[in-house]
Amino acid sequence: MMDILEQIVADKRLEVAEQKKALPTAHLYRMVEDMMDKTQQPSSMIKTLLGSTTGIIAEFKRKSPSKGWIKESGLADIIPLSYQKHGATALSILADEKYFGGKPAFISQARTSGVSIPILYKEFVVDEYQLFLARLQGASAVLLIAADLTLDECRQLMMTAHELGLEVLLEMHSESELDYVALEPDMCGINNRNLGTFVTDVQNSFRLAERLPKTAVKVSESGISDPETVRQLRAAGFKGFLMGEIFMKEENPGQALEDFIKKL
Repeated sequence: MMDILEQIVADKRLEVAEQKKALPTAHLYRMVEDMMDKTQQPSSMIKTLLGSTTGIIAEFKRKSPSKGWIKESGLADIIPLSYQKHGATALSILADEKYFGGKPAFISQARTSGVSIPILYKEFVVDEYQLFLARLQGASAVLLIAADLTLDECRQLMMTAHELGLEVLLEMHSESELDYVALEPDMCGINNRNLGTFVTDVQNSFRLAERLPKTAVKVSESGISDPETVRQLRAAGFKGFLMGEIFMKEENPGQALEDFIKKL
């Protein structure tokens, strides 16, 4: 029986195949090449996290596979900019539609609305085509998930991301996935949520942090809801804290973020 992650990845491969029919690979690649000749490099998420006193990566997340709709009416040209105005260090924007209610175009909508801080393309990346989509939409960094990819696949995708000027947040959840650190990603993410079962345990970040290189830019992902937890994670060496549901479930996510930061 498939777990949730396996189902998502299987569906993602079918989805990418359909995207390629709508926008052929060669056409997309030409569009990105033309854009890269005319526009500046995206802002660096690494530099921004290292220079931040809070490190909060506020996530635009409308839906969850385990909880259903969180904010179905949430708009990509409103909430991300509000996050920026209320103190977010960086943003994460979901690009998966079926399970998370997202779209790649949400990133370009956020950029058009005035967002200038780094944006993470939060997606289940299984094909380099998605990296070109991320660059076209205006992302600064992309998520690669160790549980989705072999070491060789991850290495190749990371190389392509870097060629496109995108930084890589490599997400790991278990000790067995720490082998991927040898690929030297730009940022090491520890997901506190098991993507197979969607059970969340923030202690996962503390357990695995000790196994990561001291020089790694560490990001704790999912299940963070208490300012004290952020303080403890920062003391354990984390520079980034990816948080979404705690803000998105509130009427005004941007204000909820500012209130959280004040408690820090």
